Amino acid sequence: MTDSNDNPYVRWFADLGSDDVSLVGGKNASLGEMPSALREEGVRIPDVFATTAEAYRRYVEENEI
Repeated sequence: MTDSNDNPYVRWFADLGSDDVSLVGGKNASLGEMPSALREEGVRIPDVFATTAEAYRRYVEENEI
């Protein structure tokens, strides 16, 4: 897994928590809390990422949506 801090448009769920709502939105921030909690219970979680709110804004702007 690459360091998502090098990319302003991607954050790994394993690095997200409730403090990241402004960065990735409420749903992704909440989902980001699950991997660490479930791994502690022995549940295997694949590496998953979220796109940032900045990625969304850039997409909308670039595509004149």
